[in-house]
Amino acid sequence: MLIGDTAKRTGVSVETIRFYERRQLIEQPLRPANGGYRHYPEATVQRIRFIKCAQQLGFSLDEANDLLTLESETSTECSDVRERALKKLLDVNEKIANLAKIRTVLERLIDACPGAGPVEKCSILTEIRDANLPFAPIGERD
Repeated sequence: MLIGDTAKRTGVSVETIRFYERRQLIEQPLRPANGGYRHYPEATVQRIRFIKCAQQLGFSLDEANDLLTLESETSTECSDVRERALKKLLDVNEKIANLAKIRTVLERLIDACPGAGPVEKCSILTEIRDANLPFAPIGERD
C-alpha cells in the first residue's frame, strides 16, 4: 500500500511515517526500479499500531522500539518484557504522585488568592516568584 494509505490505516500522518523511518522504527520500502511509488507491507501497519499503543501506555519511542526488538529476538523471555512494563509502572506512579502534589499546591494557592486587587499583589504570582513552593528548584531536581 502507498504511504498515504498506510497513514490512514494507522491513524498517523505521512510526516509521522517519514519520522519513524528516519528514527529507524520502521523500514522504508525500496523504491521500485521504474521510479514508481514505494509500497508498504501490512507488517509496517502492525508495527506503527504497536508503537502508537505503546506510546499511549506511556512508553517513549525508544522504549517502544526496545519492546519491538525484544519481540523479534528468540532468546527473549516474557520476564524481560515484564521488567520493562514494571519500570514504566513505577515511572507512571511517580508522575501521578508528583501531579497530586502539584494539584494540592495549586488548590492551596487558589484558595489563598483573594481573586481581586492589583496584579502586583497577587498571592499566586508572589508564591511562584519567591519560590515558596514545596518543590526543589528546577536546577536541583532529579
